[in-house]
Amino acid sequence: MLNNSMTQERYQELKKQLNHYAREYYVLDNPSVSDAIYDSLFSELKQIEERYPEWIAHDSPTQRVAAKPLKKFEKFQHTHRMISILDAFSNEEAWAWYERIAKVDERVKHAQFFVDAKMDGLACALHYEDGVLVRAVTRGDGFVGEVVTANVRTIASVPLAIARTRSVEIRGEIIMTKKNFEKFAGTYANPRNFAAGTIRQLDPKIVAKRPLEFRAYDLLDEGIITSEHAYAELKKLGFIVNTEAHLEKSFADAINYAHKFEPMRDRLPFHTDGLVIKINDRGLYDDLGIVGKNPRGVLAYKYPAEEATTVVKDIVISIGRTGAATPVAVFDPVSIAGTTVQHASLHNADEIARLDVRIGDTVVIYKAGDIIPQVQQVLKEFRSKKSEKFNYEKALASQYPELEFERHGKDVVYRVKNQNADQILKRAVEYYASRSALDIEGLGEKNVAALVDAGLVSDIADLYLLTQEAVAALERFADLSSANLITAIQASKNPPLARFITALGIRHVGSLTAVDIANHFKSFEKLQKATFAELQNIDGVGVVVAESVAAWFADEDNVKLLGKFRSLGVEPFYEDLTHGKLAGQSFVVTGTFESMSREVAAEKIRKLGGIFQSSVGKGTTCLVVGGKIGASKRAAAEKFGTKIINEQNFKEMIDEQ
Repeated sequence: MLNNSMTQERYQELKKQLNHYAREYYVLDNPSVSDAIYDSLFSELKQIEERYPEWIAHDSPTQRVAAKPLKKFEKFQHTHRMISILDAFSNEEAWAWYERIAKVDERVKHAQFFVDAKMDGLACALHYEDGVLVRAVTRGDGFVGEVVTANVRTIASVPLAIARTRSVEIRGEIIMTKKNFEKFAGTYANPRNFAAGTIRQLDPKIVAKRPLEFRAYDLLDEGIITSEHAYAELKKLGFIVNTEAHLEKSFADAINYAHKFEPMRDRLPFHTDGLVIKINDRGLYDDLGIVGKNPRGVLAYKYPAEEATTVVKDIVISIGRTGAATPVAVFDPVSIAGTTVQHASLHNADEIARLDVRIGDTVVIYKAGDIIPQVQQVLKEFRSKKSEKFNYEKALASQYPELEFERHGKDVVYRVKNQNADQILKRAVEYYASRSALDIEGLGEKNVAALVDAGLVSDIADLYLLTQEAVAALERFADLSSANLITAIQASKNPPLARFITALGIRHVGSLTAVDIANHFKSFEKLQKATFAELQNIDGVGVVVAESVAAWFADEDNVKLLGKFRSLGVEPFYEDLTHGKLAGQSFVVTGTFESMSREVAAEKIRKLGGIFQSSVGKGTTCLVVGGKIGASKRAAAEKFGTKIINEQNFKEMIDEQ
């Protein structure tokens, strides 16, 4: 949790950088970050100001109407202000906007709404006098723009003359289509930057060589009574308008279309991050007026961003099923592309060095179809002066002191030394089937080796793809033994949650810790979504275990493995043992027993709702002693007043004679 001084420092950093980004965007037309990154940081700033309104400064981006235009081009004052559109990122925000404007004017309740794709380009106003293009002006700060007529005249989709004898103004977006942008890959970060950068070229010959397009969305002319009417006239005048633009009878219909439009937008020829929803009636639209820099009568319904900013809390390293060491950035949960994420793959040591990612850095993460989000860039302007480079080999030694790692030749991955993938896989399968895990009979060391060596098992989920015919064909198996094995494997498809967590072989998570985790989350889905802080706060789970669990669930191989389990019908369930006869009691078992092993005793305790502990503490109820016990545990029991019982007493307690 950030303290007050840290939050104040973060606020100042955000304010400074957002003002810098705004100047790049509005003044220089050369943004170094995307709209999604700006929006994410801006949202964080607003949250701080809502919490600490006394901190709001006059130069905060939330208090700024707009930035000033560059002086290199001739300036022009817009005859009608080129406004910004209010954004909504959810149904709740959209309906809140609708209810606000309905209170301002009740006619809104009966209004129709015109919708169109929100194009990701450069807004521009075209002035025609006596039907001839005389001026093209960028939006600038909304009041004053820059004259870029010579450049815009080179755009083939801009008519140099139209069928109008009076002065009119056409507004639209200058864009670069996805297809055309591919031809210039690497020149600019995205099509929007390319379009803006091209229009700012001083030499129109350069602009003419770049395939820009103008798409109109508004007509300022007398006699235009609706947005639908404006679009119809724009088409008659020879302008390109989006084919998606159309009229919806109500706001509810417009919102429904917004949801239908979201999966369609990837098929559009241009980039879009939302849908513009505008009151169709021009008279009502004008009567609603403007609040700040936003007109009341129009809304941009924005879709979840595929990138966001966050702060790296830790970098943990996961050991995959092949022995490869994969680094993962851990951060506070953020929403990307409609899902909440808290881990991002850093791939390998070279990628960390290339990005120069450090613990404490503010980073941009993105998710474009990948299972695990990636770190796109580090916003180094937010970096602390005390920041230190991430030492990968030092981190490996710290997180895995019992293992040695090596990196061969041009291989970018560190791997566990002296262990090959098959050896690691065999141990994983053996452990998955072991008595403390899923207890699958017939999957001992030799049988597991036979399955792996035959290529029938490449990960633990492959166990559920085995057929009796395939197993029976192996030298070690006959018809009966293969049938029994398949039956035992299929019977393990619905294991108790704690056993399944144990079986996954997450480092530092033994059967006792797995029980603590299962009792806390009570479902595997909740465990998958758990934050690092939630894991760390579980009794019996500290920083080391929390790091290990977080790293395991952030590993792409493991995410795919869990998906495979689900597709094969493996569904763990939570056993609520809180009402068992040993509920509320805790036990330590020590020494040797005649009738059962220590592991079996522990399992019986857990089955009856008791807590199995490894050492005697103040809250321990019973110390169960067998033969050959050490004096230290007995002394601890006497110190804390813990009841000492023998094997027979224990069997009587659990009603097992």
